[in-house]
Amino acid sequence: MATVKLLTDDELSADAAAVFADIRATRGSDFVNNFWRSLANDPPTLRATWERLKAVMGSSDEGGLDPLTKELVYIAVSIANGCTYCVHSHTAAARAKGLTDAQYGEFLQVVGMASQTNALVTGLQTPVDDVFKPE
Repeated sequence: MATVKLLTDDELSADAAAVFADIRATRGSDFVNNFWRSLANDPPTLRATWERLKAVMGSSDEGGLDPLTKELVYIAVSIANGCTYCVHSHTAAARAKGLTDAQYGEFLQVVGMASQTNALVTGLQTPVDDVFKPE
């Protein structure tokens, strides 16, 4: 259960309505999900989060990560943080960007392997090899 009201379009402030309009235009969809509807209770946080998300998850000429890779990273971090909502929403976004069932299965194998080896290294407190450290 949400800790704040999920605002309908009729309940939005003018500022929140403007952000929702940008979400719809940017995504080419009339759907605005519950995450944004909950953030709409605080329009400055809604706007700041949306602007940052567009900048980070949008196309980039700087680093070269493609949109599907960005979604996979987002899912992995969401799994690590236990964010069920984000796992679901970003898996749907990854599928919309072309993620296949086979890729998803392989991705989950990598996440599972990383989780296992991270736990082992943390438990063993294995020191980082000098060759892995930046000069």
